[in-house]
Amino acid sequence: MFNIRVYGILIGENKQVLVSDEFIRGDYYTKFPGGGLEFGEGTRDCLKREFREEMDLEVRVGDHLYTTDYFQMSAFNPNHQIISIYYFAHALEPIKCPLRQKPFDFDEQQLAVYKEKGETETFRFIDWNEFSEATVSLPIDKVVARMLKEMKL
Repeated sequence: MFNIRVYGILIGENKQVLVSDEFIRGDYYTKFPGGGLEFGEGTRDCLKREFREEMDLEVRVGDHLYTTDYFQMSAFNPNHQIISIYYFAHALEPIKCPLRQKPFDFDEQQLAVYKEKGETETFRFIDWNEFSEATVSLPIDKVVARMLKEMKL
């Protein structure tokens, strides 16, 4: 089985990188915003939907950055191979959802979502000078973070 994921690289005004801090199945992950491709959906439409659902944010999907080019088994299902597609994303409006200053700073509402759904998330920007592959959790995100730093945006 293949699990196709689509993620957005959103760079803020002051060269900050947007990340999602997530608490899923009892573990903490810092990753790029995005999620799973749904049947009948294009990858760009998927990314727009994910930003709308997760952040109530309309984005323009920009240039393609990377697609997984090696085998990566899913951390959640050993019968699934992950294929991740990364695009640059550009906010078309100011960000309305709360942005945190420190990792995994969940509020009461987000913790209530965790109790109900078994997962929750929050968002924050990481300053470009502090951003690196070490600041993200997932193996494919680490490849993309390294690529971003080599681009010297």
